Amino acid sequence: MLQAKELLPLMERLLAQNYTLMMETSGERPLADVPKAVHKIVDVKCPGAGSAANSFRMENLDALTKDDEIKFVISDRADYDFARDFIRTYALHEKAGQILLSPAFNKAPSLLRTTDNAILDPRILVEWMMADGIDARLSLQIHKFIWEPIKKGV
Repeated sequence: MLQAKELLPLMERLLAQNYTLMMETSGERPLADVPKAVHKIVDVKCPGAGSAANSFRMENLDALTKDDEIKFVISDRADYDFARDFIRTYALHEKAGQILLSPAFNKAPSLLRTTDNAILDPRILVEWMMADGIDARLSLQIHKFIWEPIKKGV
């Protein structure tokens, strides 16, 4: 939301014309002024994200509605444990309509269209989710399975 000054009035105008708006964000910028009718997909960075892991603004949880989604990209068990604990500690099911857990992918993937390009095998992530009874959706970057993972612009 670096362009909030321009973006917020544009959102209001588009909503007034009955457009459906979706916004993906890292959650590091304030969301309180984003109209409630905008469908927000907010990424909470896990420890595996490095320095970005501490960038989430906790007050953004108050800006969410049941039409919004919260996403965690999971690299390993520590990331999963962080996401699970965050979901439970902050009662995310009461704040957002969907919680998404997505396995991280390699930055330099092979040309294969398989889960071998995932840093964390999605099947393992699902096993952890089921074992813990986490009410979340597995979210895969489907374009990495349809096209070669290194393909740009898809």
